[in-house]
Amino acid sequence: MAIKERKEREKQEMRNLVIESATQLFLKQGYDKTSIRSIADDIEYSPATIYLYFKDKDEIFYVIHENAFDILDKHLRQHDGIADPFERLRAIGRTYIKFGLENPDYYDLMFIMRAPMEQIKNEEKWKAGECAFGYLLTTLSECLEQKRIRPADLHVTAIMVWSFVHGLVSLYVRERMCILMLPDDTTREVLYSSFDLFMANLKM
Repeated sequence: MAIKERKEREKQEMRNLVIESATQLFLKQGYDKTSIRSIADDIEYSPATIYLYFKDKDEIFYVIHENAFDILDKHLRQHDGIADPFERLRAIGRTYIKFGLENPDYYDLMFIMRAPMEQIKNEEKWKAGECAFGYLLTTLSECLEQKRIRPADLHVTAIMVWSFVHGLVSLYVRERMCILMLPDDTTREVLYSSFDLFMANLKM
């Protein structure tokens, strides 16, 4: 292997090590209580080493955030082949819920954990996040054009759909669904059934 290729591989391996450590520390002790030094201590390197790869803690969080949204976007776009936009919208919503239920830690980092958004706002484009939301907008636009859902403002409808699935997942991730006193698999079915009912009310 060429020296340049080896150095690039080592650089990526180091970045991955930092990201993995930071992810676990953010989840365990929160964003504010996690520092570059605590990440460095966790991976047994000096803080100066981390600064060779990331300018600050915000940038590390941004990379984790962007990676998670990229994964979500890829899951959602598996439904490109569904011609009926209403059925595609239903599939997107159920996939969003499934992603949150199966990746509660990532979901917490993406949507629930309090962390500064300056890094994201300062980026020229919030690529993965915009792609995921843009896919929802495109699908809803088709639903409205083909009169598959009740007439309404596109963006208002998008926020309504997103808020509904986000609320379901957030209640589950933060273990508030325990109030139902049901087995976990039954609770999950309740979430999906609730979404199906919401979709039925949205339909023309």
